[in-house]
Amino acid sequence: MIDVRKVLRSFRFAAQGIIDLFRFENNAKVHLLIAVIVIIAGLWLQLSVVEWAILVTQIGLVWAAEAFNTAIEKLCDFVSPGIHPQIKAIKDLSSGAVLILAVTAVVTGLLLLGSRLLDLLY
Repeated sequence: MIDVRKVLRSFRFAAQGIIDLFRFENNAKVHLLIAVIVIIAGLWLQLSVVEWAILVTQIGLVWAAEAFNTAIEKLCDFVSPGIHPQIKAIKDLSSGAVLILAVTAVVTGLLLLGSRLLDLLY
């Protein structure tokens, strides 16, 4: 049997994590701002349902990657507060993963929004 109280408590903890991500993490704030701009552009350009699905997926993936990166960095700082070459490598790899996904999201956004913008200009 599913314990509904535990499920609801888990959702509250997860929601607090999301709030903390966008409240305290500068890069998450940047990703949030860009997402808002992209959503406004998508509304203005009247994207199709499939285009929205692609954009929303990209936004969610970047936010999730940023959350994982933040969690990894906080864990690294807790485990090894000092400077350590392995911790640096772990943090660099983690932030590199976010960058890979963010670049992919930008390219996807340019393919979807850019073509529509070019159509409007020409």
